[in-house]
Amino acid sequence: MADTQLLRLSNPDTLFKPTAGYSQLGEVFAGKTVYIAGQVALDRSGNLVGKNDFRAQVQQVFENLKAAVEAAGGDFHSVIKMNYYCAESVDASQIPVVREIRDKYVDVANPPTSTFVVVKRLVRPEWLIEVEAVAVVKK
Repeated sequence: MADTQLLRLSNPDTLFKPTAGYSQLGEVFAGKTVYIAGQVALDRSGNLVGKNDFRAQVQQVFENLKAAVEAAGGDFHSVIKMNYYCAESVDASQIPVVREIRDKYVDVANPPTSTFVVVKRLVRPEWLIEVEAVAVVKK
């Protein structure tokens, strides 16, 4: 169970313990809540990274999330919630790539709460995944 001055991520005994690498409960005790817009595989210049390459797109998305949370004064330990939107065109066998890359960024012992949704497509058909996040940082 992650427990800092700002937030706690946990899996209460009253709920099943997830095996998919997320926490069931996130509690905020102090700090500033930061909402990070859905990030796609665009680099700082707005160029698509990894056309038709799911792994490359996921990597860029996490780099963008990292840059956003750092700009707000936090780091990936500040992230309490992540929502994933994956295009249905992505082969289901590729989905574990998301967790593999995510695990390089988050505290795997106490990962953020999360929701993973498969959608028909994202706004632009070349985007394969979009991830938004909520973080709690010091005021």
